[in-house]
Amino acid sequence: MDVIFFLSSGLFLGWSLGANDAANVFGTAVGTRMVKFRTAALVCSVFIVLGAVVSGAGAAHTLGRLGAVNALAGAFTVALAAALTTLWMTRLNLPVSTSQAIVGAIIGWNIHTSAVTDAQSLIQIVLTWIACPLLAAGVAIGLYLALVRFVKYRRPHLLEIDAWTRLGLLAAGAFGSYSLGANNIANVMGVFLPDNPFRDIELWGITISGARQLFALGGLAISVGVFTYSERVMRTVGGGLLRLSPLAALVVVLAQSLTLFLFASQGLEHFLAGLGLPTFPLVPVSSSQAVVGAILGIGLLKGGKDIRYGVLGEISLGWLATPVLAGVMAFVLLFVVENVFDQRVNRNVLYWIDASVITELAEDGIRDDGLQRLEGKNRSNAVRLKDDLERETKLSDEAILKVINVAQLGHWRVDAAVIAGELDRDWYTADQLRGVRTLVGREYERAWALRRDLAATSPDWLPRPRTKLHRIHNKELDQKLAFLEQAFRVNPEEEESQEPETAPRQPVEQQR
Repeated sequence: MDVIFFLSSGLFLGWSLGANDAANVFGTAVGTRMVKFRTAALVCSVFIVLGAVVSGAGAAHTLGRLGAVNALAGAFTVALAAALTTLWMTRLNLPVSTSQAIVGAIIGWNIHTSAVTDAQSLIQIVLTWIACPLLAAGVAIGLYLALVRFVKYRRPHLLEIDAWTRLGLLAAGAFGSYSLGANNIANVMGVFLPDNPFRDIELWGITISGARQLFALGGLAISVGVFTYSERVMRTVGGGLLRLSPLAALVVVLAQSLTLFLFASQGLEHFLAGLGLPTFPLVPVSSSQAVVGAILGIGLLKGGKDIRYGVLGEISLGWLATPVLAGVMAFVLLFVVENVFDQRVNRNVLYWIDASVITELAEDGIRDDGLQRLEGKNRSNAVRLKDDLERETKLSDEAILKVINVAQLGHWRVDAAVIAGELDRDWYTADQLRGVRTLVGREYERAWALRRDLAATSPDWLPRPRTKLHRIHNKELDQKLAFLEQAFRVNPEEEESQEPETAPRQPVEQQR
């Protein structure tokens, strides 16, 4: 029951997302009265769940790098802050960015718990907030010009145009709903992944991973939001910013759907990387920004006179306020949950620099005399270690983040029961599984030591050279290793009550 309670805020956030962001998929279709609301809601709900379950993992991985909320009570509070922010914007009939709400809430958690925000991931996400509406506007302009030229060439009857437009809106809406579920399920359930309560199950010979179960639950919550509360926002998006013709409405839905798909599809990323071409970052982008960008693209193509700039200003202010409001609300709520309700919102993580850490960093090309001056002192949070590193060394921000990761202490045990019950045999290769089994019974105090020993068991655990062609392989390998670290971690709550005041015991892997 505790698990269901903590997940309830994620379900609430899913409901809020469905109530708000479904407007971005079918708002123009419903607003132009080409598709009935109930039909739109049904199609939207089905394909949102499919997108969440089938393609939801890519964007969630990037969001997890921004800040790994490592306790269920913390994840509950972060999701609650984002949900309340989204609900407030929905009450104002504004198409809020749920992506911005969850990112702001995660940063609020980082500040409250003295965790270091991954600046590179944050910059990547913020840049997509700028690129997303611009890309959607460009796609909309290109599609609109192509569609107008096609209509002039074919000269179809008015009834034929009407029938094809309605069908196209439904098809594009289904595709957009799939893309919405694939991209935005990271916003709903991504914070729960580090402490996912679900384990893999097998039904009729098919293994359903814990992550897919989590995403399916979030997708169902989004669907409920679509049916119960999305109609008002649909009508705001459909006619509040710019009066659209049915053909223009079709173009907006297509442009928004394609834009979301570009930032959510692992298959597309694999295809482009295989050709040596640049890839789109797999990050949870804002469907609100995509649809508004597409509408503005068509409005600007027509001269920009019919755009309701007052409504655009209100939407823009909502976008600016959303991450700030969510961050402040998360910070306050975390304080309340921790101090009033006596719930642990994060697991304490200790950091210790010793000779093994310095040696490991040197193998990665990170060397600085200041590291020796920081040996032998326990640090209770990442911010304190970061401040010491900035004061004592001349390392770059990227190198400092690497030092923090390598210096982290914990307790990992390779458990045969975990291997049998939680590792997906369709995801890990046979050699990778054999390699893991050879380490059964070993214990580690450093996650990188576990990774090092795995690399020694099989070439399948080794990263490939850092080229565009191998980027997908290395990214998937990192995801597999991160899952193993989570699965093999031992009773972190018990460890936290026994914080060392002197140097930690020698790790088992160094005693061999």
